[in-house]
Amino acid sequence: MEVSFSRPNEEIDRLIDRLFELTGGIHHPKIIREMVLSSLKLGQEIDYLADLKLVNRTLREMRYTAKVFGPYRHKKKVTIFGSARTAPDEEMYQKCVRFSRMLVEKGYMIITGGGPGIMQAGNEGAGCEESFAVNIRLPFEQAPNPVMLRNPRLITYKYFFNRKVAFVKEADAVAVFPGGFGTLDEAMEVFTLVQTGKTSPKPLILVDDQEGYWERFFEFVKQSLLVKGFISGEDFSIFTITKDEQEAAEVIETFYRVYHSLRFIDHRLVIRLNKELLPEQIVTLEEEFPELIREGERIFPCNAFPEEIDEPDLAHLPRLSLHFDHHHYGLLLAFIHRINTF
Repeated sequence: MEVSFSRPNEEIDRLIDRLFELTGGIHHPKIIREMVLSSLKLGQEIDYLADLKLVNRTLREMRYTAKVFGPYRHKKKVTIFGSARTAPDEEMYQKCVRFSRMLVEKGYMIITGGGPGIMQAGNEGAGCEESFAVNIRLPFEQAPNPVMLRNPRLITYKYFFNRKVAFVKEADAVAVFPGGFGTLDEAMEVFTLVQTGKTSPKPLILVDDQEGYWERFFEFVKQSLLVKGFISGEDFSIFTITKDEQEAAEVIETFYRVYHSLRFIDHRLVIRLNKELLPEQIVTLEEEFPELIREGERIFPCNAFPEEIDEPDLAHLPRLSLHFDHHHYGLLLAFIHRINTF
């Protein structure tokens, strides 16, 4: 029998209904039904065992990720990247300890890769009770650090791509300390996701050392990417470079001073705020950011949309609504920064 998403599956649908009854407690059954049907279609269409193992392991890892992070959805979190080879007696290690401790005092939780070096420094500064570790199974360098060993918020992944999803999806900000290929890979992933709108806008702070690790990167970006037209000037709104851990923490705090979050609803961008903006402040935004607004359109204050019923805890927040072209995500970050000045 051919399994279909768009047409009734007769006996299979009845069996899935029965399976739901026997299991009990199924949330969002429409989505779970599609997942069951996807599994059946996988079994029909794919006979290559390695592909099936990859899909199965991915689903298991992402299910466990959601289970671990779920109870802490109401708390803001900062992901910290950096070298696994940074020693505890180095200044960058101690800077990371101070940085994560500062964030926890401000009410944030910390997410690291769970290994040694900068990862351990982030967990050490935050403490085990305010830390997550999304570890990767490697033949070297990546055993869980002592702070997170046997911690219920330790997750160990087989696949880097699942781990990267957790790093970015669960974070309200990302701080990147100097590191090697892995650190650069993780940083570039966040650059790309923010630039293309594949993750929600969030602060990306490059925490520099005294030798100017990130300053040299910045020069490369200007001379080899901007000059050649591979990026645009607005993309510099995506990140902040600082040598001061206190400034790094303040960048994160300021980002959420007025701005809260956003959501797209029927091609409209809905920006949720921690306080209502005055009419003249909205006019200022329209005058300073015309590129963000479709010609002939305006920025409107509004209440929660019916589609936001799945986020009842945010229903009380004031909102701005506008048509967004899905191109200027760097400019959107500048727009958010401007909102936070009001």
